Amino acid sequence: MKDLFLVGFFFLIVGIILILFSLSSGSEGKIKFAFGGFIGPIPFGFANSPTMLKIVIIISIIALISFLLFLKFF
Repeated sequence: MKDLFLVGFFFLIVGIILILFSLSSGSEGKIKFAFGGFIGPIPFGFANSPTMLKIVIIISIIALISFLLFLKFF
């Protein structure tokens, strides 16, 4: 249980760092966003850019594989 807390805390810190980095980049222009998740074992994603959609789907698949490996070995 402690390991899961540390993994979640790590992802939270990485997300905050990425948000701060994007705010400090100073570039103005189009904002690209992406959102992904799971419905059962099927990954899905929404984005306003095809490249962002590919990235979020790849990250969702990696997260699914790591979750399944975690279930198998722990």
